[in-house]
Amino acid sequence: MIRRTAYDAAIRLAGQFPVVAITGPRQSGKTTLAKAVFPQKQYISLDDKNLRELAGSNPGDFLNAFPNGVIIDEAQKVPELFDAIKLAVDSNKYEPGKYILTGSSQFRLKANISDSLAGRIGMIKLLPFSIEELDRAGQFSPDVYDLVFNGSYPPLYDKEKHFIRDDWFENYIDTYLDLDVKDQINPSNVSAFRKLIQLCAARSGQLINYEDLSRSIGVSAVTIKSWLSILEASFIIHFLEPDSNNLGKSVVKTPKLYFVDSGLMCYLLRLDSKEELLLDEHKGAAVETMAVSELLKKRFNEGKKSNLTFYRDKNGFEVDAIADWKHTFAIEVKSNSSTEKKLSSNVKKYMELRPERTIGRVFYTGDLTCTVNGIQYVSWKDWGK
Repeated sequence: MIRRTAYDAAIRLAGQFPVVAITGPRQSGKTTLAKAVFPQKQYISLDDKNLRELAGSNPGDFLNAFPNGVIIDEAQKVPELFDAIKLAVDSNKYEPGKYILTGSSQFRLKANISDSLAGRIGMIKLLPFSIEELDRAGQFSPDVYDLVFNGSYPPLYDKEKHFIRDDWFENYIDTYLDLDVKDQINPSNVSAFRKLIQLCAARSGQLINYEDLSRSIGVSAVTIKSWLSILEASFIIHFLEPDSNNLGKSVVKTPKLYFVDSGLMCYLLRLDSKEELLLDEHKGAAVETMAVSELLKKRFNEGKKSNLTFYRDKNGFEVDAIADWKHTFAIEVKSNSSTEKKLSSNVKKYMELRPERTIGRVFYTGDLTCTVNGIQYVSWKDWGK
């Protein structure tokens, strides 16, 4: 089993909050992480119809059957449990890390958490494997485009399951639409929603254009916004908001859209091989998608908010990512494997605009992390570090 970086954050949060929830996209390893971090706790899944009926009929007594706490998988399937957990937490001795919740339907899980457990719960967003995790497990390809093309969902790296990439992604999308999306939209719109996912794959790394998507699919821009929020809530896409750092009033205010996994993006673009990706117009966007995903994973695995934006003014000057962490990092992502001086020009210009505590970085596809003319060029192998 590949040890997850989020392990330490789960331990930290469980030492403070009585409830810990592990959220994330389908098949990101949430249940596996919960069992690994809390092996002493009993595990139950509310996929079991009998357990669902027991928990729903008398949730208080159901929780009392686990005096030492419990891992509850698919917790969102019994909404009554959340008020019962709140009552148990508020009424009894404070016991950090007593209840661990996971679930595959992010909409219902997050809604129940917001309604009942605010202030009582520590949250971890678990995305698919990071480059660092794959490297640590010895499942690290020496070719960056292998990883960009295949993505990093855990089942694709399970040597016992022998999944074929295209078959797995096809099943993943079908399952996602059947089990998650149909509850959120009119069933007659599922095919249009599927088309939206494909169009988003072709627009990863671009500013969101609601009207363009509306015309392409044949639904209103309001509907597009609603559907995109579903994709974001289920960790299929991520919105990078524009940087608001008072550098001037000419800053673009439209978010950028990114897929969370570059492999799923490539599948939806109908790319059949790494070689096709190398010749495709979306190669640069796919590399940038993976880089942004690695930045998100680094923060989420630490149990922190992303604090990740981008900068673009109305004249077209852009920096791919601004990470406001301990320091402010201005990051350009390039699909080049050589440390060309011109690759750092936007980073340097941004540093001149915002000189206080801003550090420039160029993420590139070369194998060596090095410093050139005062700017660090970060190898793809180190993006998550």
